[in-house]
Amino acid sequence: MLRTAFTLLADLLRFLRLMLRSRTQLVAENLFLRKQLACYIERQVRPRRTDNASRVALVLLSRFVHWRALLTIVQPDTLVRWHRDLYRLFWRLKSRQRGRPLIPLEVQRLIAEMATHNCTWGEERIAAELRVKLGLMVSPRTVRRYMPPRPRRRSGQSAQSWGTFLHNHASAVLACDFFIVVTATFQRLYVFVSLDIATRRVVHWNLTQHPTAEWTIQQFRNGLPLDSPYRFVVHDRDGIFAPAVDEALRSMSLQTLKTPVRAPQANAHCERFIGTARRECLDWMIPLNEQHCRLVLAEWISHYNGERPHSALGLGFPDDPSRQTTLTGHRLPATFRVVAHTRLGGLHHHYQLESIAA
Repeated sequence: MLRTAFTLLADLLRFLRLMLRSRTQLVAENLFLRKQLACYIERQVRPRRTDNASRVALVLLSRFVHWRALLTIVQPDTLVRWHRDLYRLFWRLKSRQRGRPLIPLEVQRLIAEMATHNCTWGEERIAAELRVKLGLMVSPRTVRRYMPPRPRRRSGQSAQSWGTFLHNHASAVLACDFFIVVTATFQRLYVFVSLDIATRRVVHWNLTQHPTAEWTIQQFRNGLPLDSPYRFVVHDRDGIFAPAVDEALRSMSLQTLKTPVRAPQANAHCERFIGTARRECLDWMIPLNEQHCRLVLAEWISHYNGERPHSALGLGFPDDPSRQTTLTGHRLPATFRVVAHTRLGGLHHHYQLESIAA
């Protein structure tokens, strides 16, 4: 494109220079060039393929002469087609949509910084952080435009069975499950987690090397508050959830709902939490031992409950779903600045507005 523009500019300058010459010189030069062109035609020398600059120049010059009698290198229909293509290109450029105005440069840099420092965050997460914590109304599509390029990750949506029941009784349903963490010395740790389906809050969690039914019962006793609103407990058919566990839950006025065999989507909320824990924490950390794993999970679950926006809560937080930030459009308030607090040594960051001291 740049080469075509330079060629057209050179042709324009050559045309202006020829306009300054006398008519006799132009006629003589024209006849001289015609004689040479006739020799090429007699010898049947095939000209090289015309480039875009030559096509545009011929179309523009054809407006000043009777080109049908002068045209020799291509057919007249070809020149007409070139004229139509140039006309179409002109109107395409003239009617091109300008699009929305760009967001401020400081917000662009903030998006790039958040995407760079939080490698597990996508455009949805960054847009939620900007809206809920900083009050900046930026769509996920706009966020994606200013994110630095990085390899795309595969993502899938889990189908949920009996979703109507869970939706209607979400505030009374507690989902629980175990998942395994392997340390640097290949030690297997079993992490127990219980999740409030309505608020997505981790109610209780703990880990052990040797899970038993008695240990699991004790986790329910330690994790459930005295004024618990829960009526149902969802868990799978793992051998850890022995009949003694169900008996203990019934004594706590809790009804057990066992998922079907080989149907993890029936406990989709817990499975989603476990997947999030792996993608955002455990896949990026290597626990050295049980104590180190406990410290890592404690810091990340605290971030998950109190600082991570959840789309299912309307971009709220599990600890306080109703907490919102005043929206200010695309611009940061003049009297505030963005402060970032690191989590897990910089794997995640917590962003908030801080008043600028006068």
